[in-house]
Amino acid sequence: MHTLHRGRLRRAHLLAIAGTALAFVLTALIGAGPAWAHAARLSNDPADNATLAQAPARVSATFNEAMQPEFAAMTVVGPDGTQWAAGDPVVDGAVISVAVRPGAPAGTYTVNYRATSADGHVVTGSWPFQVTTGATATPGPATPAGSSAPAASQSAPAPAPAGVPAWPFAVAAVAVVAVGAVWAVRRRS
Repeated sequence: MHTLHRGRLRRAHLLAIAGTALAFVLTALIGAGPAWAHAARLSNDPADNATLAQAPARVSATFNEAMQPEFAAMTVVGPDGTQWAAGDPVVDGAVISVAVRPGAPAGTYTVNYRATSADGHVVTGSWPFQVTTGATATPGPATPAGSSAPAASQSAPAPAPAGVPAWPFAVAAVAVVAVGAVWAVRRRS
């Protein structure tokens, strides 16, 4: 009977250790969640796939965190592949915008952006919009064939590899330890 009581104590002890380890891992994972968040586009003007009577004077993208002005790039590519952005993009906190040259023809336009958030994460993307009534003006330089994204600045840091988050491995390790502890206790009983 003494051996049976001792086995139950060992099992209870091992389960308590496994439960405590699991609690620590879950607490660390829940607390670390916001640290894994990266910049994301919340909205843009004009909206995705918007249909406008005339080309806008300015296009903008709003992000969920402040962006670094040094590394912002934004282009507006017209229906014939020409560049319609006028000047450099302007960064105001979490908003990046660029002026659009007047006289844009009717057609589908694509706004491309590449920016670096305050935490150093590079975010890129694009969205289209349509202009139904065009004007006549001299277009800007054509974008290089096969590339509608803005060129990366020479001083812009390379994007960090996304990598695999560590939390699935930590959960798996805790599960393996817990299964091993239960197996060891049952084997000795």
